[in-house]
Amino acid sequence: MEPASVLVVGSLNMDLVVPVPRHPKPGETVVGGDLRRFPGGKGANQAVAAARLGARVRMIGRVGADAYGAELGRGLEAEGIETADVAELDAPTGVALIGVSEDGQNAIVVSPGANARLRPEDLAPERFAGAGVAVLQLETPLATVRRAAELGRAAGARVLLNAAPAQALPEGLLKAVDLLVVNEFEAAQVAGAREPEGPEEALALARELARRVPVAVVTLGARGLVWAGVEGEGALPAFEVRAVDTTAAGDAFVGGLAVALAAGEPLQPALRFASAAGALAATRPGAQPSLPNKEAVETLLP
Repeated sequence: MEPASVLVVGSLNMDLVVPVPRHPKPGETVVGGDLRRFPGGKGANQAVAAARLGARVRMIGRVGADAYGAELGRGLEAEGIETADVAELDAPTGVALIGVSEDGQNAIVVSPGANARLRPEDLAPERFAGAGVAVLQLETPLATVRRAAELGRAAGARVLLNAAPAQALPEGLLKAVDLLVVNEFEAAQVAGAREPEGPEEALALARELARRVPVAVVTLGARGLVWAGVEGEGALPAFEVRAVDTTAAGDAFVGGLAVALAAGEPLQPALRFASAAGALAATRPGAQPSLPNKEAVETLLP
């Protein structure tokens, strides 16, 4: 794939991660291991994923004028990401509090901080010019996400929305989205349905979502993924790996999908490339430190 342009509009967080034997029940205290700090945020993770996988990446977001914000900005720049539109505000940088259990599953609490201050009027139409794919998530205000989708569509970019964290979405936003990427829980939230119990029910849910967007992709973790829409429908199995920390697996998937689509790959090969990126991200701890490069992904692909 030739290098292509990906624009990411979204969140930047500092991830504070504690390993735990299991996740606590309400009201329970669980003693964990040593605290570790990793650069994160769904937007920044997806930007880094796309950069490591070979794309030219530009990021639009907000951080606080504090040590965490400065560290996150330096991290993006070290990955070759254009950060002129990552501005510092008089607000705390976003923070994610993450517990990771022994089987690699995570539970996350996010304090948005400066991410919640990214406003629709902060988005300049000219910053969307030349993007092959515009990548969005839901860790910034919904009005801002909608404006970004509209500007991406107007600029001729393919608009990819990762609807996470899960919430109901207005039709006005979905009308400007080309690809919707959700996990099982998020798919149910967007569709207003119960969570699917298996791949067949997930595919039925993807078909339902594809009535509202051109393509809907539902990721199923270790069971792979399903998709439906104007480019057909189908299912792909997951790559078999030993999961250590799934925190950024979904973001690696989204970054990989954006890179492949921006480079002109058809949907099914793009989904396989993205699946390999997501699988590899689950084999290492941390968010951005776990994100694979293009060579590693191509090695995993048959």
